[in-house]
Amino acid sequence: MNVGFIGIGSMGSLLIDTFIGSGALKPSQITASNRTFSKALCLADRHPGLQAVPSNRDAVINQDLVFLCIKPMEFKTVIDQIRDVVQPQQLIISITSPVMIEQLEESLPCKIAKVIPSITNYMCSGVSLCMYGDRMTDADKIRLTGLLSYISEPLPIDEQHTRVVSDLSSCGPAIMAYLLQRFIDAAVEETGIPHEQARIVASEMLLGTGQLLTAGGMTPEELQNRVAVPGGITAQALALLNHELDGIFNRLIRTTHTKYREDLDRVKVSLYGKEVNGP
Repeated sequence: MNVGFIGIGSMGSLLIDTFIGSGALKPSQITASNRTFSKALCLADRHPGLQAVPSNRDAVINQDLVFLCIKPMEFKTVIDQIRDVVQPQQLIISITSPVMIEQLEESLPCKIAKVIPSITNYMCSGVSLCMYGDRMTDADKIRLTGLLSYISEPLPIDEQHTRVVSDLSSCGPAIMAYLLQRFIDAAVEETGIPHEQARIVASEMLLGTGQLLTAGGMTPEELQNRVAVPGGITAQALALLNHELDGIFNRLIRTTHTKYREDLDRVKVSLYGKEVNGP
């Protein structure tokens, strides 16, 4: 299987590094292009055998799968560049949530999927959110999920739930890391514990908590009940959080959804022109 990558920024390079590191792909199976060609050359130096190419068209030709790891407003340019070399049997995979499968199917004469990865995939953990276009066969889905299973748990979702599930899977690591950072900083400020010691303890705690909630089979509610003895210290802490954080995550989700809707509108204008969306 030959796999092309258009765009090797943060997530594109993460996918390539992880596919290779997990044994899912050999460097010789990968062709990569990037707006800044020197970055593709550096990636090829890091993974001998990987082919860096100067044009996006070259990243598509003779590839079985092609990952589009680009920003929403870059899709119109890239689609125009590759449209006449895309073949019907090829599978094009977007990792960009506000670009809809229907839009890609209208623009390209091939099979289309959308996959939303997560930074947790770098550790061969977490989920990959999978959405499939109408032209994909069961064999195509098996091939794609087989590749993704090396680095994640592939999870089919409905495209209408892309944003909220992405909040949990892709934004979630940054949100949890931010909360952990604030917890660590407060511990240092209030008690004088060495920052590095607090960071190690808290990070290991988060790892163990994740294992309890997955392999351990606990729900978040069950874990809280196991730790928080009525009238105890943890119960007091949870009561404070319940009061202070009331509604904060609802507002967080409304914020991400508002930005998502703005991005959807911008992509439509970019792909179809303003006349489609009114003045």
